[in-house]
Amino acid sequence: MIGFAVLLLYYFIGLALQTVFQLPLPANVIGLILFTLSLFLRIIKVEWVEEASAFLVRHMMLFFAPFVVGTMVFFQLIGSQAVTILVSLFASTFGVLLFSGWTVKLLGRRSRKEAKHESA
Repeated sequence: MIGFAVLLLYYFIGLALQTVFQLPLPANVIGLILFTLSLFLRIIKVEWVEEASAFLVRHMMLFFAPFVVGTMVFFQLIGSQAVTILVSLFASTFGVLLFSGWTVKLLGRRSRKEAKHESA
């Protein structure tokens, strides 16, 4: 039960920060960033939230059901824009793959050059 309390605490901290400072990020994203920072800084122990997070992951589909059902309201609009949606999905996916590949290739070259300099 403490895991849910910790997760809710970070959500409410994110909500408070978003409300007070009128931040353009959703409260849950702000809370998640703070929670992640707390994990890295070892303020929060993984053991405290492990059970609650496992429960939430096991039942994740329940959280997406309203989104999927809500999409059906726009089914005609999605159908009329299907070509545009599909082209943008494929183009953005291909773009991300290309950019990621080039980044890995560039970083791989750098690490090989650094390894050569260290061994020499």
